[in-house]
Amino acid sequence: MISVMGATGHVGGEIARRLVKAGQKVRTLGRSREKLAAIQGGEAHAGDAADASYLASAFRGADAVFTLLPPDLHAADYRALQDRQGEAVARAVREAGVRHVVLLSSVGADQPSGTGPIAGLHAQEERLRALPDTNVLALRPGFFFENFYASLPVVKHQGVVGDAVKPDVALPMIATRDIAAAATEALLARDFRGFVVRELLGPRDLTHAEATRIIGSAIGRPDLPYVPLPYEDMVGALVAAGLSPNVSSQYVEMSRAFNEGRVRSLEGRNASNTTPTRFEDFALELAQAFRAM
Repeated sequence: MISVMGATGHVGGEIARRLVKAGQKVRTLGRSREKLAAIQGGEAHAGDAADASYLASAFRGADAVFTLLPPDLHAADYRALQDRQGEAVARAVREAGVRHVVLLSSVGADQPSGTGPIAGLHAQEERLRALPDTNVLALRPGFFFENFYASLPVVKHQGVVGDAVKPDVALPMIATRDIAAAATEALLARDFRGFVVRELLGPRDLTHAEATRIIGSAIGRPDLPYVPLPYEDMVGALVAAGLSPNVSSQYVEMSRAFNEGRVRSLEGRNASNTTPTRFEDFALELAQAFRAM
């Protein structure tokens, strides 16, 4: 049996579906029982990711668990929330006696501070690293392709893609389905020992300007511009979009870290960390969502 946190999200949901298809017994964890019930073949366990007792109950008896720190875009103090969730996960793993853990971390999690929400993943890696008799695989993917879904309303109403990341900064970008594929393989094989880090870098590095051109081509707007925003303006735009001031500031701190080259691959690109889904193909899915708006 395998327990999967975040089972209603992009990564966790895809992992749960893949495990069920592989014939595994799966416990699905998330906030919404209704959404969890939609995952055919999963055993739904709804609760709060900062509740160690809930997590320990859902982890108990599992051969492996997939863990993450579920985001809350309205959090008043996002790093404090990450710490509460992270401490609950570590305590639950210890109390449930789990021997194999896969953690969704991030490129840049080697840095202890100055990287916005990625710093919370650094802290979580350290918590799990300290657990005795527990084998941990920390997956460190790049920037999610799916993050560009948030840009579609701005494209629709303002005709631009805007962000605080400089247009010429190339980042490893990846489809969440490829993260899920790597996590599923690891959860089934359980062949990692000690604390292991594995980067997942997508098919190639992309700048936001290049990604915007690809999106523009897919939606029939080949001249779609990318507009780099000053940090203060980006915070204001995110708050206006409904994010809390603290979450908005954390996001912009991460963008600054991208711009300053502090969030980067340590392995360098190789065959094992290069994943197959191309942004050009994913952009067709963005285009379909754009047309449905």
